[in-house]
Amino acid sequence: MVTAMAQNDKPFVIPELKEWKGGQGTFTLNAQTRIVCPENHDGLKRVAKALSEDYRTMFGIQLAVDHGKATDGDIVLRIRKDNKMPGEGYHINIGKQLVITAPETIGVYWATRSLLQMAEQNEERSLPCGQIKDYPDYAVRGFMLDCGRKFIPLTFLQDYVRIMSYYKMNTFQIHLNDNAFHRFYNWDFAKTYSAFRLESDTYPGLTAQDGFYTKQEFIDLQKLAEAHFVDIIPEIDMPAHSLAFTQYKPEIGSQKYGMDHLDLFNPETYRFVDGLFKEYLEGDEPVFRGKRVHVGTDEYSNKDQEVVEKFRYFTDHCIRYVESFGKQACVWGALTHAKGDTPVKSENVIMSAWYNGYADPAEMIKQGYQLISIPDGLLYIVPAAGYYYDYLNTRYLYENWTPVQIGKAVFEEKHPAVLGGMFAVWNDHAGNGISTKDIHNRTFPAMQTLAVKMWTGKNTGMPYAEFNVQRKNLSEAPGVNQSGRIGKKPGMVYQQASVTPNQTLPHREVGNTYQVCFDLDGKPEKRGTELFRSPDAVFYLSDPVSGLIGYARDGYLNTFHYSVKNEKIRVKVEGDSVSTRLFINDKLIENKDITRKYFNAGKDSMNYVRTLVFPLEKSGDFKSKVTNLKIHQK
Repeated sequence: MVTAMAQNDKPFVIPELKEWKGGQGTFTLNAQTRIVCPENHDGLKRVAKALSEDYRTMFGIQLAVDHGKATDGDIVLRIRKDNKMPGEGYHINIGKQLVITAPETIGVYWATRSLLQMAEQNEERSLPCGQIKDYPDYAVRGFMLDCGRKFIPLTFLQDYVRIMSYYKMNTFQIHLNDNAFHRFYNWDFAKTYSAFRLESDTYPGLTAQDGFYTKQEFIDLQKLAEAHFVDIIPEIDMPAHSLAFTQYKPEIGSQKYGMDHLDLFNPETYRFVDGLFKEYLEGDEPVFRGKRVHVGTDEYSNKDQEVVEKFRYFTDHCIRYVESFGKQACVWGALTHAKGDTPVKSENVIMSAWYNGYADPAEMIKQGYQLISIPDGLLYIVPAAGYYYDYLNTRYLYENWTPVQIGKAVFEEKHPAVLGGMFAVWNDHAGNGISTKDIHNRTFPAMQTLAVKMWTGKNTGMPYAEFNVQRKNLSEAPGVNQSGRIGKKPGMVYQQASVTPNQTLPHREVGNTYQVCFDLDGKPEKRGTELFRSPDAVFYLSDPVSGLIGYARDGYLNTFHYSVKNEKIRVKVEGDSVSTRLFINDKLIENKDITRKYFNAGKDSMNYVRTLVFPLEKSGDFKSKVTNLKIHQK
């Protein structure tokens, strides 16, 4: 149905649309709208099905998929060759029909993401009539997540595939191994935390037991990503950052440079490394399904030239070994830091350009490397560490950055050797209390901002202040709500007269910034008694250790100095991005804000974070009486 209107303004979409020609009127989606694929094209059928399912997830209406003739009010998907349009590009013509055309299936899929974003910004699901031509400036638009120092549950990775896809971010690098800093473990590598997160049959006992992915889980994650047009780059980082390997097999560790370094002069090191990569690369259906594999190769010692040459030999060895299985090798930039004579293959090799002192971008391009721009001084998040960024400077990035700015090196826009960009979350401070919710709180605004800068590029048409307001009107992705928002409006978002034991509530959780209040007719509870739980957290009326009110998430237990007794009280819990607070009868009992953990007689310390996205999905088996539950969010 089309209604008359004045000429339409450009709709808000992330990333920003490249070209828009406004028409008049609106195209309204409703239960009668069909998704029509007039061509017998398997890719289009998959996109149509995905759009139908996503629309139902977001709006509660299942759009029918048809392969016949389109009529007014239908969405039409077509493949049309266009030599002037990049493969990921697309056209949308919104009139009596909404017609999507693209040279490749991926372009049609990206167009449906734009469609859904436009539809979710008004209750009528009305889209402005007009013509869209959209395409990316950069082919690689990525995010890297350190799963080595902190285990990231599979469900979080799955949600991030969906989030990235919704914002046309197409490359997800998963950092599968790493280790903490040994200064926090009395300078003892044997006691220092390390982890390799993937199931291994070749080396039984190598896999971390505090959290890992089975081979099948990792395969299925990649299949999910493929369905959402996201490439997963698995990374096994070596020969530095390798303590997980040397704790498993000490003889391949370096006594000279530290046990977080592999011994590059030991032939057994190469047998181990080859065996590890082979396990995930061999066969017709390998564990690493994608076209690219990252082999690490950063931050190794350059103390003397002999080890530099051996590092270069090792880097070349890993590149060629991965390539022997038909994969494109990716490496961290290190060859300026490790300048030498030993040749390292550059043809068809991708280098993550993270710090120009380790790899000078201009020199690396001259040597033949293709670069992914991931400058640490702009794009590294290290949560609550006190260095790099806790939250990226999204204003600066939006107003100034594109992937051709690699530190102080700046190249011409869309330089052919700069494939695109990536930002990273590094969980350097293992054990610092950071939760996956804290990671998401830092990552999501950066994701939205950098999606614009990697797709739309330099010429954004909206001031940052306006962008920063409007971006908050978009959801994370169909079916994804890591932030724990209940609706889109602030204020009281839910209330319930009474909460009975073992009850399922309509909301999974409530996130930053919130207030949860309830009346409690308290009874002494046995230790471990839960008030509420969700898949990510538990709130206790009596915690398992001390019998206090408390909460647990991500393996961390935090308790307040209060135990429930035979009493009638008003309980209030407040939470935000830095703290969690308990009030009893409007009196503050304790504020669990960011505190410090000290090591080595106070010589070293790190921040310890005690936030909580409050769980609501299911009530516990308690004896107390809970009434007058009210939930507010800002």
